Amino acid sequence: MTCKTFHEIEAALAHEAQAISSGKLKEDNPLDVSDEFRKLCEACRRGDQKAVQELVSSGVNINARDRFDYTPLILASLCGHFDVIRLLLEHGALCERDTFQGERCLYNALNDRIRNLLLSYDYAKSTNPLQPLAAHITSLLSRSSPKTTDITITTYDETFHLHKFILAARSPYFARKLAAAPNTASWKLPHNIPSESLSVALQYLYFAEVSARSATYGLSDEEELIVLNGIEKISRQLEIERLFENITEISDRRLLRQQRTDELDRGRDQLDSWFRSNVVKNKITVNTDKVEKVQWDRENSIFADILLRADNDDADEVEKTEPSSKILPVRNTLGPLNAIPVGPVKSRSPSRHRAPRKSTLYPAHRAMLLRSEYFLTMFGSSFREAQATPHLQIVKLDCSPVVLETVLTFLYTEKADFGLEIAIEVLFAADQLFIEKLKQRAALIISSLGNGTSPTVQSDNSRGETDAEEVVDIYEVIRAGWDTRVQRLEEFGARYIAYRLEHYVDEPEFAELVQESAKRVKARQETDTVELVDDIRYYLTERFRLRFEDTGLDELMDENPQDAATNVTEEHLEVQNEDAYVPDIETQLAAGAIRTLDGEIVGDEFAQDAIDYQILLGKIEKLLDNLKLDA
Repeated sequence: MTCKTFHEIEAALAHEAQAISSGKLKEDNPLDVSDEFRKLCEACRRGDQKAVQELVSSGVNINARDRFDYTPLILASLCGHFDVIRLLLEHGALCERDTFQGERCLYNALNDRIRNLLLSYDYAKSTNPLQPLAAHITSLLSRSSPKTTDITITTYDETFHLHKFILAARSPYFARKLAAAPNTASWKLPHNIPSESLSVALQYLYFAEVSARSATYGLSDEEELIVLNGIEKISRQLEIERLFENITEISDRRLLRQQRTDELDRGRDQLDSWFRSNVVKNKITVNTDKVEKVQWDRENSIFADILLRADNDDADEVEKTEPSSKILPVRNTLGPLNAIPVGPVKSRSPSRHRAPRKSTLYPAHRAMLLRSEYFLTMFGSSFREAQATPHLQIVKLDCSPVVLETVLTFLYTEKADFGLEIAIEVLFAADQLFIEKLKQRAALIISSLGNGTSPTVQSDNSRGETDAEEVVDIYEVIRAGWDTRVQRLEEFGARYIAYRLEHYVDEPEFAELVQESAKRVKARQETDTVELVDDIRYYLTERFRLRFEDTGLDELMDENPQDAATNVTEEHLEVQNEDAYVPDIETQLAAGAIRTLDGEIVGDEFAQDAIDYQILLGKIEKLLDNLKLDA
């Protein structure tokens, strides 16, 4: 490093520090000493995916740093937790090469696999999660088919076809104007405002990156001044406070990036607020047998042009009604009851009957549904749903109302905060609608909150813990991974079972799953592999490897896992045989002895792991023999 380069870096850091202290620039990694952030850092050190997912979902800043200058990403990278690193990166953790913390994270990566993962997440991918939403909304300005526009704005020389809901969400002026007159179909701009000025304002409202240079390119000085004055006038009229701030040329790359990020956050929040106050607030629930009779006018106050329907699953739910008026005699065998009347009283047992099935209708906008390839094809075709009708078309989706609302929230706002209890339903809905990002988000939640690397607790072994609230059906998860072609879920399922294999290996459902895995290979030969079994064997080795590494047994495991476990068992027995006195079982257990899976007493946890590993491998082989699978 030359002296000049050193001084340049020093000057850049000083300039950055000054910009941060003056408030012009936000710090990428601010200090956070809160208890919640400390818990996040601890979870990253341990590799606890579930805790990390829950804390990130609660809003903890994953790009902050602790009092030792460590970020969660650096801690996970340093400790070698690949899945936690991937989770953090997918939630927007920063790892930019030209920054101090980014280079520190890469330098401290435990292995090349982690380093390559970090390098694969560039700035655009890791810090601009709203870019897909912004790109779609910007594309609506030039999209002519399928037609989704419902208002026209004209200048003296140009016409713009636009969307009322976007204008109402982003401009207070349009929000008031359209609320007072929702049927407004056109708006004319004064002749003294050039179309170029309106174009800049509309690009800003539609989430595009705008600049004065692009707006005035090729114009004379006089024409440029007219356009800039027009931008100022229209920004005041439409009450777009930050328009001029955003078209100003900025040479500082970080400041420009921060400005773009702040504006996307602000725009998304405006759209989110409008979505919840209008779309979600105006959903209606009706009896399913009457849903087709719903008539929603096209000229409506929230400018919806389609109704999405989701039916409740509780068709067999029993509804309680008012208590019956049947008179029942009551016999007084206890004497006076202190002024409590005794005699015939009304039964308080409610009558019961089946409640009618319910359907929920969500008013929506085709313009936002086009983010889904499913709806893009539907509305751009000759299907009935694409035809003009006096009232809004009702499109039924095969999911529950809560899942439909989750899908709509993602399409309108890019937000995907939902729990494990509906994650598989969301996965299938996203797969059906071809929303890849939401599908991957559901897979991330399942594999993170599913707690796949926490081994089950053996009855006679108190080491380790298991989640008392396991709500994941691992068979359902694996089949969902197969059906939706999500490799992440297949890997998660195999790891989950491997870390709890003693619980699953003897179950008939597990045998059925192995058979299904074998049948998934087309034209499978007798000696072909069973992918699920191979993955389980791999993760089973991973589960026990940590216990074996300290003794060098992991090298033997790579060559012949069963022989390695047998060697440990034999060595342990030789040590036991050297003792002249072998105490009875109760005495051994009282002294801290441990049982293996087959009930044998061993003296330490390492010997237990070695024998258990051998037992589990043997159970897999026996299962394959019973299923007549030579894998």
